[in-house]
Amino acid sequence: MKHQTLEELHEVAEVEASFPTMTRRQRLEHWAMLLERDPERCLAAFPGTEYMTLDVRDKAHSLGSALSIAFADSMLCAQGLKNDTYGEAKRFFELTDWQLHAIVCHCHVGGTMRAGWAAVQVRSAIYTEGKVFSKLREAIAHWPVFRILTHARE
Repeated sequence: MKHQTLEELHEVAEVEASFPTMTRRQRLEHWAMLLERDPERCLAAFPGTEYMTLDVRDKAHSLGSALSIAFADSMLCAQGLKNDTYGEAKRFFELTDWQLHAIVCHCHVGGTMRAGWAAVQVRSAIYTEGKVFSKLREAIAHWPVFRILTHARE
């Protein structure tokens, strides 16, 4: 089955949306609720997202991950979730790299994580929106001098 956004479907047919458009917060809360349905479920973690190049990270995908749970949900797909890649989740849920890293990366939990733990991280992303430290960290990460120093270590 090929998943398509409402915009893509409108190009070939007249489509009536059965759900009202969800806000960022509603999408994240819905994702957390999906994960909380089976909090002991073992999910795959993404290995080292912070070390991947931007292109590789955006295309990264892990079968059986928290992102797979979101993509398996028809409501989130109807809202515009196109696939279960890191980059698509970042776009769709409007997350920073640091927020998504906290949700899916293996460095916090090892190769697998419990769905309940991932749900806590998703809810944390809801409540950290607008935090000064998060915004500052994200801004500094894009400063040219910081990027030069980071690459000099490699």
